[in-house]
Amino acid sequence: MSDRSSQFLTTTDHSRQSAGHTYVYPVLSRRAGGLSIGINLNPNNACNWRCIYCQVPNLVRGSAPPINLGRLESELRRFISDVLHSDYLQRHIPDGLQRLNDIALSGNGEPTSAREFDDVVEIIGRIRRELEVSDAVKTILITNGSLVQRRGVQTGLRRMAEINGEVWFKIDRATNAGIRLVNNVRTSIDTVLRKLETAAALCPTWIQTCLFAVDGEPPGADEIAAYVDLLRKIRGGIPIRGVLLYGIARPSLQPEASRLSRLPDESMQAIAQQIAELDYVVKVSP
Repeated sequence: MSDRSSQFLTTTDHSRQSAGHTYVYPVLSRRAGGLSIGINLNPNNACNWRCIYCQVPNLVRGSAPPINLGRLESELRRFISDVLHSDYLQRHIPDGLQRLNDIALSGNGEPTSAREFDDVVEIIGRIRRELEVSDAVKTILITNGSLVQRRGVQTGLRRMAEINGEVWFKIDRATNAGIRLVNNVRTSIDTVLRKLETAAALCPTWIQTCLFAVDGEPPGADEIAAYVDLLRKIRGGIPIRGVLLYGIARPSLQPEASRLSRLPDESMQAIAQQIAELDYVVKVSP
């Protein structure tokens, strides 16, 4: 039993190298409640944002490097085939979680910064069809939404919508000052809204929000009020599937790490209740 359990993935270790691949890696996702097959288009640890809760080591500002599409396709086809047609789930996933939940474009930076983003989505769709991946398995893009104006990104989102795709669009704070503090970018909430509207028009979209305390203090009442007001505004004109609230499950690897801490479950649930009162579907992962 000890040998078997030592091979299990855990929800606290999302190493991109655990499968020995360049682009494809497995994640036991607490939010998904099963296996997520991750695709890391930023093996150079480069991102155009620098969120203070980010768990990427040696994070730098920048974009994804050129993608070796042949290698990515080979890794993804081999890994999905292993999950579907071998005892991979039994060997690596604990009882009760032995299901493939999704294929997720995430990784160590903003995935849409890859110039080959739309080609990658096409590859995912082709492999899904070839291996007859169930429609119950989502294709997910986890994104800050900052590059949605690019033609290739929009092409990729349209293709995602055709393969049971979802966009998880990051909105961590609803004031310009809050965005600067948490995401380390100078963008306005009006710009974020415009890009959210574009994404939601192309592919089913959820808002995802990370909540935590800084220096022992939770987000201020004014910040929460602004966030709820923003969701009320979105509800009036942008088709959003729901809101994904999550906390810090793994330590940040950014300079601010020692200043960050989890919010109590009751605080998360109280915020979720305010959102639910706006008639949103809300999923909470403390």
